[in-house]
Amino acid sequence: MSEKELAAVHAGAGGRRLLLGAYFDFIRIRFLTMLAYRINYYSGILIYTLNIGVNYFTWKAIYGGGDSIGGFSGAQMTTYVAVSWMARAFYFNNLDREISNDIRDGSISIQFIRPYNYVLVKMMQGLGEGMFRFIMLMIPGMLVAILLFPVHLPSAPSAWIGFLTMLFFSFLINSQLNVITGLSSFFVENNEGVMRMKRVLVDLFSGLIVPITLFPDWLAGVLKVLPFQAITYLPGSVFTGRVQGVGIWNVLGVQVLWFALLMIPMLWMYRAARRRLFVQGG
Repeated sequence: MSEKELAAVHAGAGGRRLLLGAYFDFIRIRFLTMLAYRINYYSGILIYTLNIGVNYFTWKAIYGGGDSIGGFSGAQMTTYVAVSWMARAFYFNNLDREISNDIRDGSISIQFIRPYNYVLVKMMQGLGEGMFRFIMLMIPGMLVAILLFPVHLPSAPSAWIGFLTMLFFSFLINSQLNVITGLSSFFVENNEGVMRMKRVLVDLFSGLIVPITLFPDWLAGVLKVLPFQAITYLPGSVFTGRVQGVGIWNVLGVQVLWFALLMIPMLWMYRAARRRLFVQGG
């Protein structure tokens, strides 16, 4: 190999390292941006704790003197409610609205000609926000919930490892759905209704509001072949001990499968959007 070819190879490798470092910078910048508005997340701890409290007393009234409902004991339901709401604090983001705003104000055209992948940048920004929420909202909020409500933490290390791994995939899958919803603005021009519908579907059918086992059998069967359960219900089932041992890695496999499947429509919409590039107001 000639000196020129070697120089080209090294230059290419250096460029890839610089680009990879730039992607990680997006995580850092979003984290620092959220840190500037951290007072919002102190109030968020209160709001999420109130949500847990409302659900706790609601389910306590529903249980009455009963031992279990839908396979959940009273203690498991309390733990499931607490960890599900606090997990939402990590995986929740507004990537769909950010992408829609970029399309609406025309800035998407500038983003597309820059030397990076727009969708990957958005995912990295969402991860930076998620890391901030994990440290500043989820962990403190969970500690408050443990002090106020009878939350039972898992004792098995495999449950903790499985849950934290699944929590990351919850973020990935929820972010993929958000990116797909945001990119739909290229094709429907105004996707406000789509974004609202998506948020309701995720909160309801992921098991955040009601565990999937409490849905009618036919609906629960349908939800088992949709990606929503992989966001909240499956990680919550691991944390509460309803899924143990080898079963943890089986449900993690479900998340990995949905992550891979959702890559297909997300990448297709991104490529179609680059070809279309119809910008409202641009």
